Amino acid sequence: MSRSVLPFIFLALIVVGEWYGYQAVRALVQHSTPGTRRLTTILYWLFTLVVWGLGFWAMSTRRDHASYKSYFGGLLLAMVAAKIVILIPLLVEDIVRVGRWVYQSFSTPAGSTGDEKAISRSEFLSKAALLAGAVPFVALLWGMVKGGTDYTVKRVSLRFPNLPASFDGFKIVQISDLHTGSFQSKEPLRKAVSLINQQQADLVFMTGDLVNNFAHEVEEHIDTLAGIQSKLPIFSVLGNHDYADYVDWDTMGGASAKSANLARIKQNHAKMGWNLLLDEARTIERGGEKISILGVQNWGARGFTQYGQLHKAHAAADTGAPFKILLSHDPSHWDGQVHEYPDIDLTLSGHTHGMQFGVNLHWLKWSPVQYAYKQWAGLYQRGQQYLYVNTGLGFIGYPGRVGFLPEITVFELRRA
Repeated sequence: MSRSVLPFIFLALIVVGEWYGYQAVRALVQHSTPGTRRLTTILYWLFTLVVWGLGFWAMSTRRDHASYKSYFGGLLLAMVAAKIVILIPLLVEDIVRVGRWVYQSFSTPAGSTGDEKAISRSEFLSKAALLAGAVPFVALLWGMVKGGTDYTVKRVSLRFPNLPASFDGFKIVQISDLHTGSFQSKEPLRKAVSLINQQQADLVFMTGDLVNNFAHEVEEHIDTLAGIQSKLPIFSVLGNHDYADYVDWDTMGGASAKSANLARIKQNHAKMGWNLLLDEARTIERGGEKISILGVQNWGARGFTQYGQLHKAHAAADTGAPFKILLSHDPSHWDGQVHEYPDIDLTLSGHTHGMQFGVNLHWLKWSPVQYAYKQWAGLYQRGQQYLYVNTGLGFIGYPGRVGFLPEITVFELRRA
């Protein structure tokens, strides 16, 4: 299917969803007085038009993601999701109704009046559809109010036969995708830092997307993030948003302004005491034994600019270190290049956010992002290599999370 057709399909889906949403509400009050039905119609379309108007206004006037306007966009998303859910059972019912009408038209004997009563919409099904539509609507509203800062600690124990004995029990904390420009106050990140510090990590990694686009977004949070405690140096890498490729720099000073923004982001990593790895490697030594930490710039397989140079980082790794950890923001890098380096034992990524929406149960994990990324949340293994995809600490676009809550990952490395 051509990509140019997709917007028209989406628009048609929205229009049909709006119509069926109205049909469900109308069926709900079909036995009410004419005045009640008219008032319900007016309120329904008034609410719909206001939400669409606010949503479009917010999206068209918001230059970055650090704005209360994102909540208007989130409300629009919740309403659209609800009406698409309502659409599905009612559309199926209408197909059945048309089929029954056609069957009755051709099966009624000539001259017979048959059953002249129209096949009406099921009131029960309309109520059920509205109830089903309320689920994503309420969930997405909850995600904005609570889910976006409901920080979750996930614990992962991994065993490696080549892990040096001195590193048996080594504890690593990974955070990713902070998107500091999306926070409206300092308090959420203060809460996150406190939770990170409770883990008493030997080593802390941040795997990209410190900001949404601009260096200034993180600057009010520098003191907070500088408070992250680690027994060893904190290492970080850049994500796709850190390069601000989504900004129209022609209207903001051109290429020189973009370069200055990136340089300022790098300086902010240093101000927080983080060691930013730009296609580099560092050695961690413990008890006379070593492991290597490799960090690359962003490398993505789905149309993102491929800044990272894994070969350069790998060449810089200590040859005396038998165990290697790679920090690479985009998990598509694992299939794209990392498989060519079988001595990289563990790759830590982020980027996907679990799309900030989905079902995240012990026995069932689903998110729309899985149709775009093969590895999108949690732990993956290929031979002796592991990949972990952290679903992120912050949010962008939709100002909340449902199912895939903001994540702090604690790894315990064990010697097999």
